[in-house]
Amino acid sequence: METIIRKTLLYKSGLNFYCINHALGCSHGCSYPCYAYMMAHSHGRVKTYNEWCQPKLVANALELLSKELSRMKRKPESIHLCLTTDPFMMGYPEVTEMSLKLIALINSYGIPCSILTKGILPAELADWQRFPCNNTYGISLVSIDEKFRSLWEPNSAPYRERINALKHLKKNGRETLVHIEPYPTPNIVKQNITHILEAISFTDQIFFSGWNYSNRIRQFSTYHEFYKEQANLVRQFCSKHKINCETGI
Repeated sequence: METIIRKTLLYKSGLNFYCINHALGCSHGCSYPCYAYMMAHSHGRVKTYNEWCQPKLVANALELLSKELSRMKRKPESIHLCLTTDPFMMGYPEVTEMSLKLIALINSYGIPCSILTKGILPAELADWQRFPCNNTYGISLVSIDEKFRSLWEPNSAPYRERINALKHLKKNGRETLVHIEPYPTPNIVKQNITHILEAISFTDQIFFSGWNYSNRIRQFSTYHEFYKEQANLVRQFCSKHKINCETGI
């Protein structure tokens, strides 16, 4: 795996939370518009989407973060992994290894992490001795139809494997999250959101929002009404199952 060297790692995002991105690019190859790629391309960090899908690891990430955290007088309340890459992307064990080391380092300062992936959350994240903080472990899940995944998220982890890894962490007392975004309109894939919700009824939190950065949803003339209806279904399900719920609708 190719590597790069950076001068900084930890930063406060425009969404007002701290995060780290210890790789440039992502191997998942999502064919819906990727905001992270669009931003990297616009800033000249990558030239093509093919280049983006061949990620480069920040080789000095652990050293950088250790220095940055030790110098901070006021530590962040939490740190997110990751905003512009995936901490457990498929096919890159070097990224997974670095992610685990970074989470352990952050936790050693008493700072919890929030993690979001389209990959498989490693089982060792359940280890409270190695990862002693109340971290939030999340998966991105917009369908349970493997045909949809092979078309739109071709190099991501199979849905059932994502869910099972999250369920393992939940059984070991970990805080869990499912991020249902970008949720597709019926002209992209016909599916019943209740089936997705039933598959993740064990989770602690659900976030739901629509499909952005694409004209495809506008080809579905009633997409505004559709998303309001789906958001209501999510809220009702969460209320019934006592799951914390947030929607971007």
